[in-house]
Amino acid sequence: MIRNTSGIPAFSENSVLKLIMAIGSCFVIFKGIWVVMMVAEADPTIFPKYFTANILMPALEGFPLKAWTLLTYGWVHDGFWVLFSNMIWLYAFGSLVQMLVGHRQLFPLFIYSLIAGGVFYQLAQLIPGNYFHGREFMAGAQAGVVGLAVAALTLAPDYKFYLGENFRIPLVVVAVIFFALQLMNANINYEGAPLFLLAGGAAMGFGYVKLLRSGYQPGKWIYDIIDNTNNKFEPDERMRVNSGSSRRGKTISMYNPKPKQGITQRNIDEILDKINQSGYDSLSKEDKETLMKAADKKN
Repeated sequence: MIRNTSGIPAFSENSVLKLIMAIGSCFVIFKGIWVVMMVAEADPTIFPKYFTANILMPALEGFPLKAWTLLTYGWVHDGFWVLFSNMIWLYAFGSLVQMLVGHRQLFPLFIYSLIAGGVFYQLAQLIPGNYFHGREFMAGAQAGVVGLAVAALTLAPDYKFYLGENFRIPLVVVAVIFFALQLMNANINYEGAPLFLLAGGAAMGFGYVKLLRSGYQPGKWIYDIIDNTNNKFEPDERMRVNSGSSRRGKTISMYNPKPKQGITQRNIDEILDKINQSGYDSLSKEDKETLMKAADKKN
């Protein structure tokens, strides 16, 4: 078991960092191909025809023949600053979700939110009138990040971000700022379909957490496939690992005792046992505050 004394999960357990790296890599590859083609003075119609049209999500009229773009549009961005801002918000909300429900929930929640946002986006264009029209191509991880934001709010509405010894920002305030910026960027004064993209991601974030609290594991099948594949290549090593104790060890590594604040390892173990048996909602207000302090980097 890897114990990270800084309070930050090891890379193998940090799905937030993996997700940011994956999205950043997709952006670099997508834009890199475009730059190479421009430098090589290739036919300017090739990139839009074979890359843009097959990766970004088209408007309703072109969508039926490009349904797979529900899975691809959120991994590329129109520009660097859109990418940068999305990744900042993804880190803020994703880290909290990862801390509360585990790193294996990040990828499924993000992907499901992208899909739900895309479906809502396409359905909005069926609404009569000229307001709910879609863009020629839709790109960006907004729906996935909104899903993480709503999931974080649903899990811990009273959470506060610690930015200093005596400076805290409530999660609700951060979320309000984020949602306001997303609405501005969606350009809802001129087109309504992007608003439904955000609504779809938000609905999935809320529904995903509700399913978790009801005992369901919406993303389990994804990791079952990954684990079964890995087992075929590393059967001997994986047989030596007790899955139950390993999972608990990964969770414990996110929290550290704070003797000065009266938080011992025993306190942390008791709270984690309570979560394991009855879920996060079974915690008292004091238990939640203790867990948040234990996840804080400060001593």
